[in-house]
Amino acid sequence: MKKSVTKNYIYNLIYQLLLLVLPLITTPYVSRILGAENIGIYSFTISITTFFVIFGSLGVATYGQREIAYYQNDKKKYSKIFWEIAIFRIIVMTFSMIVFYFVFVFRTNEYSMFYKILLLELFGNAIDISWFFQGMEDFKKIVLRNSLVKIISIICVFAFVRDSGDLVKYFFIYVFSVLVGYVSIWLYLPKYLEKIKIKELHILRHLKPTIGLFIPQIAIQVYTLLDKTMIGSIISDKSEVGYYEQGQKIIKVLLTVVTSLGTVMLPRIASIFANGDKEKIQEYMKKSFNMVYLLAFPMIFGIIAVSKAFVPIFFGEGYDRVAVLMSVISPILLLVGLSNVTGTQFLLPTKRQKEFTISVCCGAVVNLITNGLLIWRFGAIGASIGTIIAEFTVTIIQMYFTRKDFNYKKIVLLSWKYLFSSVVMFGVCLVIRHFITRNIISVLVQVVVGASVYGISLLVLKDKFIYEVINRVLRKSTEN
Repeated sequence: MKKSVTKNYIYNLIYQLLLLVLPLITTPYVSRILGAENIGIYSFTISITTFFVIFGSLGVATYGQREIAYYQNDKKKYSKIFWEIAIFRIIVMTFSMIVFYFVFVFRTNEYSMFYKILLLELFGNAIDISWFFQGMEDFKKIVLRNSLVKIISIICVFAFVRDSGDLVKYFFIYVFSVLVGYVSIWLYLPKYLEKIKIKELHILRHLKPTIGLFIPQIAIQVYTLLDKTMIGSIISDKSEVGYYEQGQKIIKVLLTVVTSLGTVMLPRIASIFANGDKEKIQEYMKKSFNMVYLLAFPMIFGIIAVSKAFVPIFFGEGYDRVAVLMSVISPILLLVGLSNVTGTQFLLPTKRQKEFTISVCCGAVVNLITNGLLIWRFGAIGASIGTIIAEFTVTIIQMYFTRKDFNYKKIVLLSWKYLFSSVVMFGVCLVIRHFITRNIISVLVQVVVGASVYGISLLVLKDKFIYEVINRVLRKSTEN
């Protein structure tokens, strides 16, 4: 446990942003070249494929990360656990691939070609071992791998996707980047592991606990992936899925910044929990809540302020509906951030999967019902509202389950300085938007001035957390 949480947060943040931001570099180009309908087809088929990825993965990623973290200082034990979980994942994913093949590839339909390509994505996920390095709190390896692979994929998109008929090429590039990334990380393994005899492996002992984490994982996917699937199934115009997909891309990038700490904190809290240090857990959790408030509030108000000017610059003409969708769904940055702290950072590493499962299953049911009621009438906006309601449900239920662990009155009071500063920032952005009408200049000025106003406001209000962050950065700079 010598590794720095701050460094791992930065590494994981870079890792998660690479998965989302680098494709965004191609988004303005691809949205214009392929068009909203092709983007809708791409999003629709991948959303279906992802269900099979989740099914084949069970709860291995989270479970494996946590189990490796428990024994990260015992090479013999974590080597044994690694091979058991890795082999288990390959076996289960193989069954998922077989079902996917006979349902979507073997039978001829209008998207058969795309599903054949996406079959390779399932294979790549079968050999994904990112969870091992996350459990070892070694995020640098994953960052280096994804940096190279994603940069190559971007180059390929600009080189080979030239018109609306190149959708197949776009699928190939996506799958290629996923597959190469998963294969390459195996090269780092030898120095970490000891040789384990096959007879020492007990693969099936991981079935029950992974299923325990698989249930909430499926529930989470219901209200993250089912949105696009239901929009594509209910609304005949696939452009509506395309608008929703494009709006989600921007939100996901920002959401990654808010929630990346969760991936880092899970193995850290798991290790602290194993050592029985409850006070240290409380200290980390308070900082996590502060971090969510610090990032989520300005992002929400910032999206609402700049989305109308930003969308035509980034996506091109014909995507005006995306601005509305981004504004409507922006509150999930706060809601998911909070549930990430109570759920991913606390309930899971402290072995309270049952409460975590109940919360996300309730969210999934709420999302399914609200989608069914709202998508028919409001399309993608209805799906966005349904997501907000579902995430609010999850957050409230998790807070109820952890009410004896945290003083939520004090935690809520922590937010007022961030909320106030964000409102001040929002007011300044509206004034800028009124006087500067050129989109690109307006966006740049709002972002720069808005961020400055937000930071200055927190300093004036003497927020302890922001001063702590600044002092830590200055201390690191002095040491270097």
